[in-house]
Amino acid sequence: MNTAPATSTTVPSASATKVLIWDLPTRLFHWSLAICFAGAWLTSDSERQQLLHLLFGYSLFGLIGFRIVWGFIGSRYARFGSFFKGPGATLRYLGSMAKRQPEHHVGHNPAGAVAVWLLLGLGLAIAITGWQMVVGSAGESLEEVHEALAIAMLVVVGLHIVGVIVSSVLHRENLPRAMVTGRKSGLRPEDGIARKSGIVALLLFAALAAFWSYGLATRQLPFGLAGSGDPTTAGAAAGHEEHDED
Repeated sequence: MNTAPATSTTVPSASATKVLIWDLPTRLFHWSLAICFAGAWLTSDSERQQLLHLLFGYSLFGLIGFRIVWGFIGSRYARFGSFFKGPGATLRYLGSMAKRQPEHHVGHNPAGAVAVWLLLGLGLAIAITGWQMVVGSAGESLEEVHEALAIAMLVVVGLHIVGVIVSSVLHRENLPRAMVTGRKSGLRPEDGIARKSGIVALLLFAALAAFWSYGLATRQLPFGLAGSGDPTTAGAAAGHEEHDED
């Protein structure tokens, strides 16, 4: 087991050793979640795109479920225990950022950890309320809660992006690129992870691909996820109702 320190006040130089920090499943989850949330947001107001909205939403649900499991069995920096920071650590980190002498964290920094917890919690709540709206008789209040949660998540995403940009500048690291390549400038080579978990990432990708292929090919959701309604005809039905009222 590695015993390398997780933090340092030293800002890594461009010539510092690049070590593998983020395993492939974590990176696939990160970018897939971003795509699914953006897709669900952009299709939320269109009856004709309801099927796409549901595909994005259920994919987001599945991704968060995977991340919760991976948070316990994944590689070193993917595990929840590695970035379970308290309020004190978060305040200290923000203070070091304000002084332009930021603590260097090999994995998630405390502010980033807060964003992760918020995004997972909000994403899960959005998915559950959305699922209740699909399979049950959702009232207007539940729809309002669903929309409010989505807005809250959009705000957190915006703050997260700003935080990543600021951290990249102060740390002199390209953090978005690190989430693509999986590599960061670490303190020592021992700070890195040994396994890439490619098979797990392949299985996750295959599950997403199969789900989307079935949905787009059949124009319906598998496993009865659409409830008693038909997402392919909901838009047309709504249009006829509006026309009849006119």
